[in-house]
Amino acid sequence: MNDTPREIAQMVREKLMARPGAERLMMGSRMFEAARTMILASFPAGLSEVEIRRRLCERLYGGEVNVEAFIESLLKAREKNDDA
Repeated sequence: MNDTPREIAQMVREKLMARPGAERLMMGSRMFEAARTMILASFPAGLSEVEIRRRLCERLYGGEVNVEAFIESLLKAREKNDDA
């Protein structure tokens, strides 16, 4: 749903794009971190690190990422680090 008038959306976009790239990057980073913090706060206590990462990946990326492949790569990396 988008109830923002086209003129207002264009004005906001123009103001945002007028900012330096580094500032826009920092804004995006702060927004992502705020979203991540809210998502983590919604999880039940006592989840394993792998389950936290699984749920976080699902919530942030939905169907854009193969979550099972992501978890598999995490577990393989953990095994590799444990062997070292």
